[in-house]
Amino acid sequence: MRTVVHKGIAPYGFAPEPRKQEEGNTMSSTTMELTKENFDQTVTENEFVLIDFWASWCGPCKQFAPVYEKAAESNPDLVFGKVDTEAQPELAAAFGIQSIPTLMIVRDQVAVFAQPGALPQEALDDVIGQARKLDMDEVRKSVAEQQAQQGQQGQPTDEA
Repeated sequence: MRTVVHKGIAPYGFAPEPRKQEEGNTMSSTTMELTKENFDQTVTENEFVLIDFWASWCGPCKQFAPVYEKAAESNPDLVFGKVDTEAQPELAAAFGIQSIPTLMIVRDQVAVFAQPGALPQEALDDVIGQARKLDMDEVRKSVAEQQAQQGQQGQPTDEA
């Protein structure tokens, strides 16, 4: 799992406007389109964001769309975003997306899950449940330890 830490503190009560559905687009009233213009704000102003990286030509993405939509309807307290990798190649590249669909879950500005593939409904529900149960203090501690180790690996030693 790749961990990404976003800066910022989420104010309480932010609710982004869902994108209206357009012809040929899989957006709905319960999911929102994420773009390079609104991605950082959405992730920093919400405690729990699910992100579906997809493309309109992708068969598995089309199969996953109703599963994702149903999860969004069942979890109205969470933000469900979609990144069209064709329209937003910078976002896909920034997160190293190489396969679609890829589902990412960000809690408290920390990516806690990222996996390619179209999950069945039961698996998606299970992943959401596991992400809800995470102790984010422990996650942040683990991230800090990993970053410290990575920093030490790049440091020269005192030995001459």
